[in-house]
Amino acid sequence: MAVGCLPKYPSFPGAQADKDNDVTPPQSSYPQIVLFGDSLFQGAAGLSDGFSFQAALQAQVLRRFDVVNRGFSGYNTSNALSILPQIIAPPTPGGPALKYLLILFGANDACVPLPTNFQRVPLDKYKENLARIINHPIITAHKPKIFLVTPPPLDQIRVTVLDRANGHPAAARQTKVSAAYSEAARQVAAKHPGVTLIDLHKALMDRAIDKTPGFDPKGPPLGDPESGVRGYLEHLLPDGLHLSSESYRILYDLVRPHIGSEWAGTKDEDRVAYVLPDWRQAPWLSEDSHLRGKSL
Repeated sequence: MAVGCLPKYPSFPGAQADKDNDVTPPQSSYPQIVLFGDSLFQGAAGLSDGFSFQAALQAQVLRRFDVVNRGFSGYNTSNALSILPQIIAPPTPGGPALKYLLILFGANDACVPLPTNFQRVPLDKYKENLARIINHPIITAHKPKIFLVTPPPLDQIRVTVLDRANGHPAAARQTKVSAAYSEAARQVAAKHPGVTLIDLHKALMDRAIDKTPGFDPKGPPLGDPESGVRGYLEHLLPDGLHLSSESYRILYDLVRPHIGSEWAGTKDEDRVAYVLPDWRQAPWLSEDSHLRGKSL
């Protein structure tokens, strides 16, 4: 349909008339999806093997939400609490609303005590910190949907080699210890009925076991020195800790079904819930608008 042939539409909320009585686009803040975590979310912005977790999520919610990356390499939950007021503002009438909050911490909290590393947060304190993030007054004021992501598995076999090369006397992280922190995240999610658990640890370990022929999951886990087998973790965690593109795809597949229920299955779901309306419905693009024929 040509712009000049558009039917008249009712005024879009927030639209204003200028001095010539033409309708102009409203000033609008896009609601946000915030990725709050450590290097695993910081790395979600990158492109690897043709895939980017953050870009995929942004494409899913384009024109509806802004995906904001607040991943901080090396940070633990105590660090997260100290910076939270600086990176998420309280709700204001003109400011962006926090609609979804994805939390992924624990890989650094789970470090073991070493003279060369001070990132560790004890397990009970980790659980307490996660609960404090979820219940932080700034967060609760926004009333977002919260997703708590479990830290992924750890390939201690690979990590040991790299950590020793970097000057540590031993591996700074251990497979079984990291698994305990993932379980702690599950427990925290279970105690908060409004929180959705995204079990990345289980999803990645299930994939690794499925792709490692002959491995017995009843014994010591993949990546543990006791099993002596890295198996498919080599592809999911190239350095033993950080996610490969395949792992980020798995994470996206876990998150994707939980975002977009506002418009999924509705008529014209490809356009509904836009912050600024489809061009067919924008009153500032009507045939008598001074913006006729211009692209927005």
